[in-house]
Amino acid sequence: MNTDSKNLNQSIIKAFTLLDAFTDDKKEWGVRELALKTGYNKSTTYRLLSTLVLLNVVHQNNNEKYQLGSKLFELGNRVSLYKSLRNLTNIPIQKAALDIQETVLLGILKDHQVFHINKADSLQGLKISTSIGSYAPVNCSAIGKLLLAFSSLETQETFFSSVTLRSFTKNTITSASKLKKELQLIQQQKFALDIEESELGLVCIAMPIYNKKGKVIAGMSASGPSSRFRMENVQNYITILQKGATEIEQSLQSFENL
Repeated sequence: MNTDSKNLNQSIIKAFTLLDAFTDDKKEWGVRELALKTGYNKSTTYRLLSTLVLLNVVHQNNNEKYQLGSKLFELGNRVSLYKSLRNLTNIPIQKAALDIQETVLLGILKDHQVFHINKADSLQGLKISTSIGSYAPVNCSAIGKLLLAFSSLETQETFFSSVTLRSFTKNTITSASKLKKELQLIQQQKFALDIEESELGLVCIAMPIYNKKGKVIAGMSASGPSSRFRMENVQNYITILQKGATEIEQSLQSFENL
């Protein structure tokens, strides 16, 4: 990583310097005293704090002093959420990968994309390049279509109004109306397919994972070469993935934030 100061954003550095001043011993600051603490002038400190307030990173209390806001708590919980899901799903997806003899992925919907939070390779299966922490477009991903199908109407409307449906192969769905019809089908059949839509020669099937409130929070998929995929075997794939999904769902029962 290049740490040349010329390539760094000084405003971000200053903002985090302000945030570092908030401790268990000193949970609130006034503008003047925070400026003295950090060595920044009062106008710079006020401008930075105003921006952080707008982003819910800090908030101003009734004494006109500043405290850490809800956004930091939310971001911290996201880290815990992803880590918890990875830890809870390691064994189930490894079992599924062994049984189905294909690569198994676990993904969630994030920023209108699929965010891959876990992966298990099968020794017999096709090794795919998708890695933990990577993103994939929704319209060409079995997990993506599945998660969008079970998301709220508001989320779907926002997706279709803000995302361009790019083409990756001749089979990629780039029509909003066609994708909406597929989402309806997915809702009915409770699984999603990607038939060479993201990559020629690659097929994927995805199943939903529900939390204890009955909300779909993740998708679990198996990916393999089209030469081995047969439509008559879909039910067998579903059975294996469902077994893993059920095991994960049982592990989620004691978690309030999942």
